[in-house]
This record gives sequence, C-alpha cells and structure tokens, in this order.
Amino acid sequence: MNAELRSLFLACEAEGSRFANPEPYTHRNEALFESNFTLFDWPQPAIARLRDFCWASLYRMIGELNQYDLETLRRLHIAHESWFHITRRGGYFGVHNHPLHSWSGVYCVCQEGDDPASDSGKLTFINPHAMSTMFIDMAMHRMKPPFSMGNLSIRLAPGQLVLFPSWLLHEVTPFEPRQDGLRITVAFNARFRMEGVAAQRSPFSTP
Repeated sequence: MNAELRSLFLACEAEGSRFANPEPYTHRNEALFESNFTLFDWPQPAIARLRDFCWASLYRMIGELNQYDLETLRRLHIAHESWFHITRRGGYFGVHNHPLHSWSGVYCVCQEGDDPASDSGKLTFINPHAMSTMFIDMAMHRMKPPFSMGNLSIRLAPGQLVLFPSWLLHEVTPFEPRQDGLRITVAFNARFRMEGVAAQRSPFSTP
C-alpha cells in the first residue's frame, strides 16, 4: 500500500495547484507540499485501505479510552478532513494544533535518506504543562512517561500511525536527508456526533 500511495502522491504533487491546499495556514517552507483536505474521499483503492485502517484504529482507541462497547461505537458518527505532506530536504512544519476537532492522526508512508539517530523530520509534541520544567533535579530528571518532562519527539516508521488529541501543539523538525530522500505522511482530523445525544449548547450562545 505504501508504494502505491508514494507513487500517487508524487503524481499529484507534480500537477501542482490542482491538488495543493489553496489556503495554507501553518508556517512551512517551499520544501514541503501539502495537499487539499479531501484525501479520504478520493476513489483510489490504496486511499480506501488507508482510510479504513485509520478509522478502525481510531474507533478502537476511542472505545478503549471511553469504555464504549461496540453498540455505542456504532452510534458515534465521524466527520473528518484528511490530506498528505511530501517533504524534501530542509522542509519543516511549524508549531500548530488542529482546532474544531477532537482527535487527529499522522500516518507514515515513507521517511528515507536521513540519519535515524538525528532529529531530522521528527514529529514533536509540545509538553502542554508550561511550568513543568521550572525546576528539575535528579529526582525528576528521568521520570518515565506520562510523567516525564520536556517534549516528545517521534521518528515515524513506514506503516506507523500516531493518534493524538487535536488540541495538542506539535511540529515537524527540518527534514535533512543525505541525498534526495523523501518524507511522506498522511494526516487527518476527526470530530464526532453521538446518535441520540443532543449537542451541548454553549452558555454564551443565543436562544
């Protein structure tokens, strides 16, 4: 599947504006191509397989975290947006989160040509506890997750899917392959409506 996705995405990038995000927001440079946000609606079989894998993984995680049984999960209807990134030498993606959604994910198609021991092209989650590093001594320095200090950086492997709360700030560090390697990822946002449960009205909204 990854080989099919790689070929498809490179062909779309070559067509330029037809597939590109028309209104990029998060800071990035020209070494990173971002598609429009309709990816999981495309008809190609490889896209459908990836979408099904992502949704199955996301629903399974939601079920485990919320202690929902299968019947409850069937009432949970998804709305989404999805896209891909192609990153070449020097490409990066600035700090951001994904507003108006509850869960987000990043799937790795490939990351090739860079040093696995370096900080090249790492998906980095920003510690939301701003004061957590105000004082650190050796009694706190090496605490294990989820109590550890600082940020969490992940070098994605092909076929790996990372799911995270959409509010969590994150970035992608500059990608530095030795030659002409590529980093290709797919990302998505999801929000949900529970069938039979009325939406909560904001206390600040008008009647």
